[in-house]
Amino acid sequence: MNITIIKNKILGSLDPEIIERLQLRSLRLPSGHQIEDPGEPIDQLIFIEKGIGSMTTTYGDGFQVEMGLFGYESVMGASALIGTRRSIHKVYMRMSGYGFSCRIDTAISEFARFGRFHDVVLQYIQALLIQACQSAGCNAHHTVSQRLSRWLLLWDDRSDNPILPLTHEYPAGMLGSNRSTVSLAAEHLQNEGLIQYSRGKIVIRDRPGLEKYSCECYRIVMDHLDDDLEAVQS
Repeated sequence: MNITIIKNKILGSLDPEIIERLQLRSLRLPSGHQIEDPGEPIDQLIFIEKGIGSMTTTYGDGFQVEMGLFGYESVMGASALIGTRRSIHKVYMRMSGYGFSCRIDTAISEFARFGRFHDVVLQYIQALLIQACQSAGCNAHHTVSQRLSRWLLLWDDRSDNPILPLTHEYPAGMLGSNRSTVSLAAEHLQNEGLIQYSRGKIVIRDRPGLEKYSCECYRIVMDHLDDDLEAVQS
């Protein structure tokens, strides 16, 4: 496999011989495609090249709260490499794209070499944990407008399209709020000239302004992720 064509940051930090041992397979990742389901075994790693995945905690009544987002910087299923036998989260594609898959037994063999792949995956797992913890605290402490701003910025970071295909129902559920509250928050951000929204799509008009309006949680998560990506690429 030609390493120069790889967009995924984790794969891009690995030597060609490691890529070869992982026996990657290309795959399409349509919107809604299920990666993990609570209680089910994790049987593969997914490296996103394009698209956005979501990790949610799902409750008995079907209510979901988003704990993390996945993009080209990520590897999905990595918890299986540190002992997780069955997923405790729902993980699925929210924005369609494509990427590479790796059988979990193959990944475990490479991880057990305690080399570059081992170190890079652990760094990413740490970054994902920080994202999940920060999201939990943010949902409990900050206003819906601040949380929506943070969430839109994280989406924008992982999308190559300036138009985000989002209905109000989706961010409402992911932020642990209701549609009417999120609609009011979106209207406020639009009145401030930060976004433009219409049925089924949101466009960020003033990203610096949105970053300024957002709570500190966005910068904490991104600074840590940037540090980790810089570390794995060095």
